Amino acid sequence: MKSTFLAILLAFSLVSAAQSTDEKAIRNLLAEQTAAWNRGDIESFMTGYWKNDSLMFIGKSGVTYGWTNTLNNYKKGYPDTAAMGQLAFTLIKVEKISRKYFQVVGKWFLKRSIGDVGGHYTLLLRKINRKWVIVADHSS
Repeated sequence: MKSTFLAILLAFSLVSAAQSTDEKAIRNLLAEQTAAWNRGDIESFMTGYWKNDSLMFIGKSGVTYGWTNTLNNYKKGYPDTAAMGQLAFTLIKVEKISRKYFQVVGKWFLKRSIGDVGGHYTLLLRKINRKWVIVADHSS
């Protein structure tokens, strides 16, 4: 009985450690994106996204597919550092859906000289080649 309990405890610890490692990696990815944005570096900000034609971004203009199209939309909507401002994310929920997927819900806020803006987002992240990337982003 004691050995069964220890085996269960060990298994739970390993799962918790893996989840903690994955969650930490996702939080780091979002922190890296924030830092890149706040430097005015949209290309580095985009490294958090899946570089694939199947990337899906949903915003006020509808659905955009593809990493390049998403990058171009960011550049068009935020042509300079005044438009970009300073980004802050507030995480509401970071939830493991499966071994390969996490969902993140949060708020975004841009402090800008031309007027502040903000909203909410839902991200779907997938572990691809041992790296977490955003495969779907719904921001409003």
